[in-house]
Amino acid sequence: MGNITLKAEHLSKVFNVFKAVDDICFEARRGEILGILGPNGAGKTTTVQMLLGLITPTSGYIEALGMDLARYRQKIARNVNFSSAYVNLPANLTVSENLHIFARLYDVKHPETKIEQLLDLLGLQGTQRKPAGQLSSGQQIRLNLCKALLNDPEILFLDEPTSSLDPDIADRTRQLLMSIRQERELTIIFTSHNMAEMEKISDRVLFMLQGKIIAGGRPTEVIQRYHGQSLEEVFLKLARQTKERKEGEL
Repeated sequence: MGNITLKAEHLSKVFNVFKAVDDICFEARRGEILGILGPNGAGKTTTVQMLLGLITPTSGYIEALGMDLARYRQKIARNVNFSSAYVNLPANLTVSENLHIFARLYDVKHPETKIEQLLDLLGLQGTQRKPAGQLSSGQQIRLNLCKALLNDPEILFLDEPTSSLDPDIADRTRQLLMSIRQERELTIIFTSHNMAEMEKISDRVLFMLQGKIIAGGRPTEVIQRYHGQSLEEVFLKLARQTKERKEGEL
């Protein structure tokens, strides 16, 4: 892991008077899995939306693949992708139709071969003619991952990608992501509030709370630094300390 593929400097996002993301700074390197942890409402999804160029930061700077996102958004977009457990592909289109549409948008060479390889890789063989809306929730998440890997991205954003998968499929998905990361030196930005999952998969983690990054580092380092037994224990400790400090300031 060497080259920096993603950098955020003093990134903030304000909606009316609500500060969803508050002056955060971090970077991710090639081949790294960076986990962004936090409860619902911590600012994780807003951060990812800014990194994808879907919403404009109120302030701050984002650099992806060595380019300023504000200036080169379209060029960067060809080399990144996104998958979320909360976003489904059009339900009335078949698996094949959905993937061919995105393959065309990303100008994928030999789309038939690529789609077949990805369906095999993610255990979706035989679903090509099935409407996406008729897939199980686990199959829909894996279909989203197929879509996200179509263009061989250099940066892959995953928002709670295993949240509704059964434990066996979730574990297989994690193993697959780690294998793809290693083979392609893929940078993965992984958001979740599942601390145990992050402990297994992440090279580094960032803890977000109330729009701020309150801690970060390698999972084992973070656990040792804050004298915990797990990431979950550390996060609960930090969250309570932050809450008590804010209440003390009032």
